[in-house]
Amino acid sequence: MYRRIHEAIIQSPPIDDFDIFKELKDQNFFESQESIIALCTHLQELMKTIEELDENQLKNEFFKVLQISLWGNKCDLSLSGGKTISQKTNLINSLEDLKPFILVNDMEHLWSLLSNCKKKREKASITRVDIVLDNSGFELVTDLVLADFLLSSKLATEIHFYGKTIPWFVSDTTLHDSNWIIEQLKHSNHKWVSKCGVDWENHIKMGRWVYLDHIFWTLPHEFSAMPQVAPDLYATLQKAHLILFKGDLNYRKLTGDRRWEFTVPFHEALNGFHPAPLCSIRTLKAEVQVGLQPGQGEQLTASVPNWLTIGKYGIFQFDGPL
Repeated sequence: MYRRIHEAIIQSPPIDDFDIFKELKDQNFFESQESIIALCTHLQELMKTIEELDENQLKNEFFKVLQISLWGNKCDLSLSGGKTISQKTNLINSLEDLKPFILVNDMEHLWSLLSNCKKKREKASITRVDIVLDNSGFELVTDLVLADFLLSSKLATEIHFYGKTIPWFVSDTTLHDSNWIIEQLKHSNHKWVSKCGVDWENHIKMGRWVYLDHIFWTLPHEFSAMPQVAPDLYATLQKAHLILFKGDLNYRKLTGDRRWEFTVPFHEALNGFHPAPLCSIRTLKAEVQVGLQPGQGEQLTASVPNWLTIGKYGIFQFDGPL
């Protein structure tokens, strides 16, 4: 359907680059201003002391920005049938209350991997984190906050972002969305929001942030087919030290969108897709979930029958050697 819409538009100059979902995405961004201001303020205040933090303090801040990115995934216009879902309250204040809703929590694995990379890194070497993006608007801001923290903390030296080549699943991120949001932040009349926009634009200019898109992300294939269908993309991902897959559709494609038993290991459900250490960061909105403890899924079904699809629960699910 999305490709059909795009095909119709590109044959209709002068609207051949028109995004029919742009108004909805922009509305989500503008309605989330209070929380965006809080996030940018938190990040800029953190930057002032980040080099003075001890290892435990840095780890705690890392976990905080990871959770912000996770719960940002609730803002999904494809889940709401296009009705705006914005983040109108300060998400940072809710993180402790939301912790019980994280069903799989592999944040320790992410810290172990990236902190080891940082300790072993030679002066000229690179630690690259790839982020396969999901929604524009508020969620994209949370992902950019995470990416900036990774650079500032030296847990990574380079971030590669992957978005969609065409407007997709209502609120999915395109290059135009990413550039537009950074431009909006840069021209904000709030000093810390504006500072984030300026810093993030500079990361792009300096090559520390790289935005890439590829037609594979809008094809119907599960990710285990990538080596055959898009070997160039697979080879690119193999160069990453860590790949973060945001959102529900990416999880469905990671696991082949099959009705797995809840206890099937994540590694097995990936069906041979192991380009680099990877982690799914998602709030659950589809009837697929693996890697749970015995009985965990059944207990959830008994207490919250629609737990798989309501976006209330989240995961950090890691696969790879440490």
